[in-house]
Amino acid sequence: MTDNSPEPRSDGQPPRVERGGLWGLFFGAAGLLLPPYGVVLSVFGVVQGFRARRAARANRTDAPGALLSVAVGVLGIVTSLALVSVAVVYQEQMTQYRDCSARAHTVSSQKECDEAWESSTGLPPTVALL
Repeated sequence: MTDNSPEPRSDGQPPRVERGGLWGLFFGAAGLLLPPYGVVLSVFGVVQGFRARRAARANRTDAPGALLSVAVGVLGIVTSLALVSVAVVYQEQMTQYRDCSARAHTVSSQKECDEAWESSTGLPPTVALL
């Protein structure tokens, strides 16, 4: 990664902005799009957002996207942990649903699998696909 720290201000020049918040936002968004494996990227987003805020405060500059990167990163972490907990708690039902879906060759047989999943877990079948 390159050095994104702002240069010192000289008279008459506007201060550079701290770009670390935008990197954090990128990491947080990528982590949100790749659950449950994106938890690592979401953690990077949170850390980068806090580092950008700290650097911006120290240099008296702006850090656009820093707080948003923290919020998106935390949302990615929560989503990933929720999906992992569903996978752990409903491990047997997920195995049965995947086996049933693998055997389902028609829309009606897939609906039967979906209904069996919903009746045993109370969750929509889209959760089992992740």
